[in-house]
Amino acid sequence: MHDVKHISVSILRPPADVFAFASNPTNLPQWAAGLTNSELYREGDAWVAQSPFGRVRIRFVENNSFGVMDHDVELESGLVVHNPMRVVPNGEGSEFTFTLIRQPGMSDEDFEHDRQTVESDLATLKTILERDTP
Repeated sequence: MHDVKHISVSILRPPADVFAFASNPTNLPQWAAGLTNSELYREGDAWVAQSPFGRVRIRFVENNSFGVMDHDVELESGLVVHNPMRVVPNGEGSEFTFTLIRQPGMSDEDFEHDRQTVESDLATLKTILERDTP
């Protein structure tokens, strides 16, 4: 078993709106700087982008009505990191949760850095979606 941190943010938008934006890989550069700030392009069944840690291939689960946006990120080394992500109703808005799983051999400092990066990315997502509230 690996250490896990569930990182969440409340967003004052309906889950369908949050899901539509966050599950669209072409929107990742707008809010997920910890993963990529470059444009993504399709390559087979994956989306490819430049990340802070090199070229990555990203594969999302099939579009679904459950708010599940799990995705695998394949690093240049071939290592695949699974990233569970969900959006669920929370009153008049949504709760967006990213499950950060500590990778084997990851130092405490690197795990903490990843946690902070995810928190920053989720704060950006919240800002974008609440700013663009109809």
